[in-house]
Amino acid sequence: MADAVSSSDPGLALHDGDHVVRLKWHRMKRRIGDVPFTASILAEAFALGASSEIDLRVTGDGGFAVLHDATLDRETTGRGAVAAMPDQALRDLYMRTPDGEPTGEPLLLLDDLVALAARDAAPGTLVQLDLKEEAAAITSRVVERFAATLAPVADRFILSGGDLVAVRRLAGAVPGLAAGYDPCEPAVIAPLQSADDFARFTAAAIAASGAMAMIYLAYPLVLKADANGFDMIGAFHDAGKRVDAWTLNTMHPDAVASLSRLVALRADQITTDEPLRLAALYANRDTSQG
Repeated sequence: MADAVSSSDPGLALHDGDHVVRLKWHRMKRRIGDVPFTASILAEAFALGASSEIDLRVTGDGGFAVLHDATLDRETTGRGAVAAMPDQALRDLYMRTPDGEPTGEPLLLLDDLVALAARDAAPGTLVQLDLKEEAAAITSRVVERFAATLAPVADRFILSGGDLVAVRRLAGAVPGLAAGYDPCEPAVIAPLQSADDFARFTAAAIAASGAMAMIYLAYPLVLKADANGFDMIGAFHDAGKRVDAWTLNTMHPDAVASLSRLVALRADQITTDEPLRLAALYANRDTSQG
């Protein structure tokens, strides 16, 4: 799994002494107004060696489309279920803006992403593939195609998802592909209050994640644990895990204080929809807090 930052671009990482916190471009966005999952932002990310995230949906041909929703209607110029559409039909579609306006940006397939990564990805590039499917959708055909596609560039990707069985089924078929785990189910984290609660949650997440390299944590959960005397990031580090705190943007209440504390707690990565502005906020934190 790539972890070096290869560029001095401010939208890649924050620095606190010798500690580097990578900024992950949520939904392949560099700025808050960017259309998610576009080839143009992907090219920026690969050229800079950025950490970024995209979502995956199974297509009718057993491949993957780079989309969040199970249907095409909201995000693209198409209609209907992604799983019912052959790859060639998907290649004829374009992404929409959040307001529903068509763009000139084509819908990407995982094959496109991998081809670009093999050709253009600078050292340090890391793309989180966030699987939006349950295990029932991950058939042997899907596994075989995924493995054949990812194998040449596995070190530039990390797989995550809400269904651990599905993630393990895919990741296990690709030597060298890292995997991550997000234990932050709303019903699980809402009742947590005391240091003991957070310690039990962390222990359960460590056990469930097995050999997975990265733990994805909602940043308010990390800060709530900290306020109650439990260093959740430190506990995961002690277990050999890295931690991504998601998803912090500059308009969030107490963004400067939250960002500064996450860096002080030594988060390995922070997910954001606006890495450039978040980096600027951190650089000017003394002024912002004053």
